Amino acid sequence: MQFANPAYFFLLILLVPFLLWYVFLRNRYETTMKVASTEGYRHLPTTWRTQLVHAPFVLRMFAFVMIVIVLARPQTADPSSEKDVEGIDIMMAMDISVSMLSRDLTPNRIEAAKAVGIEFIAGRRNDNIGLTLFGGEAFTQCPMTTDHAALLSMFKNVNCNLQQNGIIADGTAIGMGLTNAISRLATSKSPSKVVILITDGANNTGDISPLTAADIAKSKGIRVYTIAVGKQGIVKQPVAVLPDGSYQYANVKSDMDPQTLRQIAEQTGGLYYAADNNNKLREIYKDIDHLERVKLKANNYSKRYEAFMPFGLAALFALLLEIMLRLTVLRRIP
Repeated sequence: MQFANPAYFFLLILLVPFLLWYVFLRNRYETTMKVASTEGYRHLPTTWRTQLVHAPFVLRMFAFVMIVIVLARPQTADPSSEKDVEGIDIMMAMDISVSMLSRDLTPNRIEAAKAVGIEFIAGRRNDNIGLTLFGGEAFTQCPMTTDHAALLSMFKNVNCNLQQNGIIADGTAIGMGLTNAISRLATSKSPSKVVILITDGANNTGDISPLTAADIAKSKGIRVYTIAVGKQGIVKQPVAVLPDGSYQYANVKSDMDPQTLRQIAEQTGGLYYAADNNNKLREIYKDIDHLERVKLKANNYSKRYEAFMPFGLAALFALLLEIMLRLTVLRRIP
């Protein structure tokens, strides 16, 4: 046990004059009865009341000591420890363009990607993981964090409404999304830094090309795993928004660009994956999960807890017991 305010223990010095007063001066201030001789009382039997005569003083001293300990704030702590863990820094860059609502995956591309992404995050307890979203422009939805509960809450709410409602520009800016994720990892001290890029289209907007972004990632020692979500060829994609807010779907040729995604992965030391169904997408995340494991030393520092309550209760009990004794069995005649 340790104390947050040990200086309060100097108050215990006040017990010395209190004790001296009780031993040497108490009788001068208490009511007494003068008798010619005490010889007749010398051989009287001792009762339990006479044995308790000093109990109120002892209880008051005890309560004072307990109150001083409370003021000193006693604390307990969990023991610190060191253990080997596996952890890296990961930024997930997800495409939220309207084409991610295509239904070639169940129920659609973005929901399938989210479901498997949530499983991946839940299994990486020691990683710093963040989330970048991109359509025609990119932004950080969640910076890297080990608070996976907060990250998962944001991840579950990811949808394509931002582009649908005109909050972000139309199009797919893969280069911008990748650059945004890289900027979050640039100052990381982790021995392993990874971007997982999830998209279903080709780069058709933005100020930075995907391969330029890949060069930046390579220079920063960041590996990029690229995942092309959806089937190539003719797929059912949303082509218009109906008055009730729902989408009108039509068969459209997918504009996926696997060649560029493959180049990004090769250039940065990562891997390219094509996920044309839900099971394949799950297998891809499992593969990345096995590949990206780095042994780290994790120090678990002790956490302090306030432990004053037992001492406070002891002081209260002592004071109540003293008052009860003075008002009952040790009551004096005024």
